[in-house]
Amino acid sequence: MVFAEGEDERVLRTVQSLREEAGITPVLVGRPEVISLRAEREGLSLLPGEHVEVVNPESDPRFHDYWTEYQRITRRQGVSPDLARTVMRTNTTAIAALMVRRGEADSLICGLLGEYHWHLRYLEQILGDERHRAIGALSLLILEQEPLFLTDTQVHLEPTPEQIAETVLQTGQHIRRFGLEPKIALCAASMFGNQDGRAARTMRKALALLHKDELDFEVEGEMTVEAALDPDLRERLFPEGALTGRANALVFANAETAGACRGLLKMVARGIEVGPILMGLANRAHIVTPAVTSRGLLNVAALAGAAIGAGQGSA
Repeated sequence: MVFAEGEDERVLRTVQSLREEAGITPVLVGRPEVISLRAEREGLSLLPGEHVEVVNPESDPRFHDYWTEYQRITRRQGVSPDLARTVMRTNTTAIAALMVRRGEADSLICGLLGEYHWHLRYLEQILGDERHRAIGALSLLILEQEPLFLTDTQVHLEPTPEQIAETVLQTGQHIRRFGLEPKIALCAASMFGNQDGRAARTMRKALALLHKDELDFEVEGEMTVEAALDPDLRERLFPEGALTGRANALVFANAETAGACRGLLKMVARGIEVGPILMGLANRAHIVTPAVTSRGLLNVAALAGAAIGAGQGSA
């Protein structure tokens, strides 16, 4: 596992915990002198080259191999040799992604600095192929009552019905990674056809696409969040629907709504987040948000270190 922002104090505290609790020592991308200084300031026993491996963008001996491979991958996307050299000297996310591509790391974590889609662009550029592409961002909120999954909080700002259907399938796979059976609700302001806004139409089309295949988990929609989480209300309004009991995953028609719900559950309901989980790149990369804590990083690191189960496809 490699952390792209290896100089960040939150990363250093996470690495210390991984070493002490799991015997795992990730790779850090950053300047050794900065890492040493910040680790000492935090009271951590992390000496680059002794306690932790560091990839120094300013002097790593693999620099030539890195930039030439990156330029070969991206030359049809307007990346010149000079630009490739610059990226491999300055862009820690691109460096970490190239390490995963070359088999020098199993997975990477990035996103502590900068905007989500900026990081996503380099991950798809370097790690994406015909089988692997970003499908959606899934957040697990551990709440006092029970866990709840939310998607897509980041990847598709205004997803199409096809993208939502694909997100639902990936969400079902990931929920099972946590030992739970998926109960997925497609959420909108509409209740089973009583409104005709964009979100409602999108969800209806997505559900129709999902019904073309035989699903092995429960999914229903379109419905409000209240109906998804209140089985009695849902039964009164839509008896004998495909969803039984309380939904454990909410799929939204746009990232703005999904992100707002995620923020409220974190800040008001004090939900503990695991994620966001980047679906579609086979667990090789995850993009956290700048607000992530050391505890949140530890949760994502545990997820990144877990193998995709048999039959999980490109989850």
